[in-house]
Amino acid sequence: MDRIDKDSLAEIEFQLKWRSNEGEHTDSSLQLVNFWRDIMPGVMYEEFMGAESGDRKSFKLPPGAGFPDYKPEERHHLKLNQFNDEKATPRYGRFYPKGLLRDVYNVFPQNVQPVRCVGVDAEELGVDLNHPLSGRDIEVTAVVRNIIKKPFDRGGQCRELMDVIGEGPGMQARYNGKPTDFLTPDAFIRGDETQDSRFYETPRRVNHIDDRAIETISGLYGRILNPEMRVLDLMSGWRSHVPDANKPRTLIGLGMNRAEMDENPQLTEHVVHDLNEAPKLPFADESFDAVICTVSVEYMTHPVAVFDETARLLKPGGILMHTFSNRWFPPKAIKLWTELHEFERMGLVLEYFQHSGKFTGLETFSSRGWDRPETDKYYPKLRQSDPVYAVWGWKAE
Repeated sequence: MDRIDKDSLAEIEFQLKWRSNEGEHTDSSLQLVNFWRDIMPGVMYEEFMGAESGDRKSFKLPPGAGFPDYKPEERHHLKLNQFNDEKATPRYGRFYPKGLLRDVYNVFPQNVQPVRCVGVDAEELGVDLNHPLSGRDIEVTAVVRNIIKKPFDRGGQCRELMDVIGEGPGMQARYNGKPTDFLTPDAFIRGDETQDSRFYETPRRVNHIDDRAIETISGLYGRILNPEMRVLDLMSGWRSHVPDANKPRTLIGLGMNRAEMDENPQLTEHVVHDLNEAPKLPFADESFDAVICTVSVEYMTHPVAVFDETARLLKPGGILMHTFSNRWFPPKAIKLWTELHEFERMGLVLEYFQHSGKFTGLETFSSRGWDRPETDKYYPKLRQSDPVYAVWGWKAE
């Protein structure tokens, strides 16, 4: 059996676990690691030597071990005119490409690394250049998925492994516990403001993410659902992605197209309803054990009202889970969604939960880097599977 040595290539799934004031976070990614070239914390390198496929390694990384420790000098106070984007107004807690900052030492226009706005007024702008996971304790679980022996190496790019797996994680948390300035008046406008009933009147009967991503979402639903539950599939379509082994006794779909929901084999009943036209849900108080919403939260124009409504109809201790990816119908996605970094979108959904004040035990999850199935219509143009993001919480008892 192959074992990892200093000349190995290995596919390794890395899972970061960390906490913020908002809740618990799990960020997973599959990486192809070149042990001859890539750089990682020494304790990781030594633990991987001799590992076999299927082996699991766990590491606890204190601040400064996995990501640089927090440096106060990386927080800068700038003049507002040093933010070089006439079309965007910087807002507290949001992330922007570092290259938009003018006249800052060692910052170049080509730099797209996200930096956080941590203060803004009529004249000044505060930015924090620290990694968003700086200063946090991180638990890393690594599972060796495949080991590849290679005959030789010729140059290539040296990667800092923690920089790669840490690209994005941390951005979903608030800055110092203060709400991120997401909910501006223009955040929820869309490119196509015609009635949604017209846009969705034609059945599409397509999956909006690839089979690998569907498998991940199905696994998440399998963790929270069981056959004894009464569940609402919010913004439902022709598939619900609930694993058959966990199919609830009652699974009600609420969506825009009756023909699509008629073809959904898992729904026990369904209701045609336009959430953007009427956010109030047509169900009794505390009538569901769980609510799921798949790749649709980006279309909500009244999300705070909808989150309040889902809290109303959930039983105490019931769960609301939103899953999404980086694909959507451009005319109907809200403007804000299209402007955010993928990890910031989890922060936005967290903000919806927190704004309602009716949920507890908030968690986020991300999964990236898996191979796209060769049967997918976008293969081989797109080699990686669609990423999966999830945010959930329980109704306070």
